[in-house]
Amino acid sequence: MATVKRIEPGSAFKVGGIVYAFLGLIVGICFALFSMLAGSLGGLAGGGVPGARAFGFGFGLSAIIIFPILYGILGGIGGAIGAAIYNLAAGWVGGLEVDIS
Repeated sequence: MATVKRIEPGSAFKVGGIVYAFLGLIVGICFALFSMLAGSLGGLAGGGVPGARAFGFGFGLSAIIIFPILYGILGGIGGAIGAAIYNLAAGWVGGLEVDIS
């Protein structure tokens, strides 16, 4: 058995940032598809709002850019805070024991 006694918060920030940036990209793509679909359907319903299609496309495209950035930053901060809390708890109880083969 090996014991994980400490997790470097900077390392946890990098890993959390990358993982959550990919998650944000997936969510951003889904949000973009729904936004563009809703914008295009709004014009088909009759009496649609002028510019709804352009707004849906612009909002959807910006979601693909903004979501990964925001998710990455927040995931990195969450990872660093989680690592700091883990280090505090591991100091009290000794850390996680893992079986590595």
